[in-house]
Amino acid sequence: MIAKGIVHHPHLRPLWIAGRFLTRFPFPDPGPATPGELGQAVPWYPVIGLVLGLVIGLAAYLLGPAVLARPSGVAAALVLILWVWSTGGLHLDGLADTADAWVGGQGSRERTLDIMKDPASGPAGVSALVLVLIAKFAGLEALIGAGDAWALLWVPLLARAQLPLLLLTTPYARPQGMAAAPARNAPPRASRLVVALAAGSALVVRGWVGVLLVAAALILYWQLRHALMARLGGFTGDTAGALVELTETLLILGLALV
Repeated sequence: MIAKGIVHHPHLRPLWIAGRFLTRFPFPDPGPATPGELGQAVPWYPVIGLVLGLVIGLAAYLLGPAVLARPSGVAAALVLILWVWSTGGLHLDGLADTADAWVGGQGSRERTLDIMKDPASGPAGVSALVLVLIAKFAGLEALIGAGDAWALLWVPLLARAQLPLLLLTTPYARPQGMAAAPARNAPPRASRLVVALAAGSALVVRGWVGVLLVAAALILYWQLRHALMARLGGFTGDTAGALVELTETLLILGLALV
């Protein structure tokens, strides 16, 4: 009865919505969500990032030198497979669509938005996917080999903290779309608070490395936002996914290099 009460607790519905949207983990099914509830789920996005970081960090730790001592390349491949499966390729799809649209759009807002609607991936999208996955694999191999698997905790957390920040500061570029309801209904105060908590936790726990991670994420955010405003006058769900993937890639390479 207690477990059933938790599952159906109205205040946890936004958490279940966020979890089922951003991952393939077995979060309770909240049923149909209203536009307001989709907005209320936005502050939970970094929390889902933390859960994802715990899962991949634990897998990397168990496969690493401290426990099972598997070859770092094999361990990195297995963790990367788990990582991609856990998200259902949601953000990778957004990255591929964004890359195709950015190259094929030739500077045109309308053409860029039209290409993003095409479910097929062209050369630019495939190249972006391959390069990002290679970079993540290399970062995973370095961190696992160095016995620093728990550094992975911060990568999905900070990457998903970019989403509330994007939704708060950037208009939605389409009249309708997957991210329209969350963007228009996200609670500003709670969203700002969770972004600050995500950044603050990295600064407190990781020290100067945390400073570098947060600074790198913010620089990437502002650069991408500037490009989005110049080309589209706002963001789309695909470009939000691209922001997550590019942030994860930048942070995992940064962790591997420091």
